[in-house]
Amino acid sequence: MPNAFDTHLLARLCDFLRVSPTPWHASHNMAVRLEQAGFERLEETATWQLAPGRRYYVTRNDSSIIAFKLPKGRVETMRMIGAHTDSPGLRLKPNATQHSAGWLQLGVEVYGGALLAPWFDRDLGIAGRVHVRHADGRLEGVLLNVDQPVAMVPSLAIHLDREANNGRAINPQTQMAPVLMQSDNVELAPLLSTWLREQHGFRDAEVVDFELSFYDLQAPSLVGVSQELLASARLDNLLSCFMGLEALLASDGEQGTLFIANDHEEVGSASACGAQGPFLGDVLKRINAQVGGGSEESLIQLIQSSCMISCDNAHALHPNFCDKHDERHGPMINAGPVIKINANQRYATNSATSALFRDVCREAEVPVQAFVTRADMGCGSTIGPITATEIGVPTIDVGVPQWAMHSIRETAGTRDVGYLTDALTVFLNRKVL
Repeated sequence: MPNAFDTHLLARLCDFLRVSPTPWHASHNMAVRLEQAGFERLEETATWQLAPGRRYYVTRNDSSIIAFKLPKGRVETMRMIGAHTDSPGLRLKPNATQHSAGWLQLGVEVYGGALLAPWFDRDLGIAGRVHVRHADGRLEGVLLNVDQPVAMVPSLAIHLDREANNGRAINPQTQMAPVLMQSDNVELAPLLSTWLREQHGFRDAEVVDFELSFYDLQAPSLVGVSQELLASARLDNLLSCFMGLEALLASDGEQGTLFIANDHEEVGSASACGAQGPFLGDVLKRINAQVGGGSEESLIQLIQSSCMISCDNAHALHPNFCDKHDERHGPMINAGPVIKINANQRYATNSATSALFRDVCREAEVPVQAFVTRADMGCGSTIGPITATEIGVPTIDVGVPQWAMHSIRETAGTRDVGYLTDALTVFLNRKVL
């Protein structure tokens, strides 16, 4: 069995995590890699001219992305990998400026199911998408990444809250507003204008609207005496985005292959660019119309002859909380990818798709594990059941085991990165599903 500790792979992963603080940055950085590899950008508003043997990508809302390779002949099946670009965190409110005790603070709302306690006392940057109006009246959306420690959420000293270690609840409205500078009159708008001028050279542009988040500036790192662990923000689910993209780029192109990374999974996927929206369906229809059979029946045949691997991280067995797992289904870090199973269809896995993935792992010489939550605990979900419901494609849910899911800093195994990347590559190259 291969070791799967790949120094170059991990270095690329850490670079990707570091420069992708938001879904917009993640999609942009994946698009850059795709173009470097010869993928042609498509615009959804344009007429597509797809050709067999070519490779393409398309984005929606600048935060979701689909990339695909077409075989040299007619497209009759697609090997698909799905992930999501968003992560839980703190999003700025539209009228974010507030002042208290002589400090400029910014009001936030919690995006997704974030663990709030780890956000205290961290060096925070600000990143996201900003729309500006230029002097000629033209509107433009641009990326902003203030990768400097411009904010923090300070803890309250234990001397002033003796119950702090006894499970005190955190109020996100009153206790989570980060502080930016000592001032009782500075507003957010001039700060945004300054940052946009520094990063984009804008001098007369007016900020019209924005979608901005705070994020932890601590860089990804390899942890442990033997570097067994990878620690970083946004492993859920940029780790899966990275592995899916790596597999697509490494695939031989003989089969029809597709990689999709949706936004908004952490808040239910119900959006135009989320897994519950029509993005994937629209692309498959256009592929079928131009390089497939062209009919509605051939589209159904294409989808039912295909398979989707939904990649989203799994809960690894925690050494301090072993009782939180079923004793027979506690995935170990660095013991291979995890097949995620739930009888109530919170995961899309069934015995047929599970058997396929087990066979893929056998071919890739990769260990494989299974996860089922305790019968007395609830279960999260992924884009897998949503994609299967919306598209009808046979789907399996898998993921890398990790600790501290939805924390500001999460932990996964360094060898598992190589394991799942290898398995996904074999899946994309597989001649028979």
